[in-house]
Amino acid sequence: MNRHYALAAVVVLAIAAVPPALQAQPAKDKTARIGILVTGSAAQRSHLEQALLDGLREQGYVEGRNLVIERRYADGHRERMPEFARELAGKKLDAVIATCTPTTQAVKQATRSTPIVMAAVADPVGQRLIASLAKPGGNVTGLSSQTEDILPKMMEIFSGILPRQATVAVFLQGGSEVHPRMWGQIIPIAQALKLNPVRIEVASPDDLPAAFDRALQAKADALLVLPDEPMFLNWRARLVELAARHRLPAFYGAREFVDDGGLISYGENLRNAHRSAATYVANLLRGAQPASLPVQQPTRFELVVNLKTATALGLKVPQAILLRADQVIE
Repeated sequence: MNRHYALAAVVVLAIAAVPPALQAQPAKDKTARIGILVTGSAAQRSHLEQALLDGLREQGYVEGRNLVIERRYADGHRERMPEFARELAGKKLDAVIATCTPTTQAVKQATRSTPIVMAAVADPVGQRLIASLAKPGGNVTGLSSQTEDILPKMMEIFSGILPRQATVAVFLQGGSEVHPRMWGQIIPIAQALKLNPVRIEVASPDDLPAAFDRALQAKADALLVLPDEPMFLNWRARLVELAARHRLPAFYGAREFVDDGGLISYGENLRNAHRSAATYVANLLRGAQPASLPVQQPTRFELVVNLKTATALGLKVPQAILLRADQVIE
């Protein structure tokens, strides 16, 4: 963890080193034209787009005044993303915001010239989206998540709510490039915490009821939904509903699930990540090159607990967890 925090600090300093003249004001008399590519629907992700728009406003760019946005929401139809990516690439935009791994991959395949800003992507180096965090190279920059590094802490927190030797159903998104690596990390962590993880792949939202059936067949005591893939976030309301129906304590990597009634989450704040993406867009609009803008990792992670859900499940959350929580929903 220390190595990653040190690198994150270097990245933040490098971004801060952009001359104040580039940071302060938008380019004079220039209308910025950017694209947004999203796997889900506008309703599912509107709060994240709003965070991006708020960040752009802080940088001096306001839609309808000096900012034009080309939006492409795939509404869960992942097969449409290459088509949308090509459309955005053909418009010769100043930048495209890619909100996850699949959207970043789609835009990168569609263009090598238009700057691409990642809002929150897991292990972009391992996925070969960039060359390195400090020197991304190519036309991709932005923000990387750090979920693989915080999995031990996440599992430690979650285990504090569960009985020893608990069986935990672990939901992975089918076709994900990062979830299999996370699963490989979870096995030794779970063993050390005296937990029994059960791998359950979910290929599409339609598979969610069957996935819960498999969890119950495995006699799962709880559910862990792996973060950093868009399907689970997009369909969080359905996930939370099914977890409540089956009375399974469920743990997540983003607070959106807990805001919608989930039990507990630990991870980065996605609103902050999208707001921070606006800084990258602004620097690109002012002349910076994506190849030389270091990729930033989060340095703060939030723990959110929903006590109403815990009460409905008949679950007592230890005081130690409540005291360390950033927010407790009552």
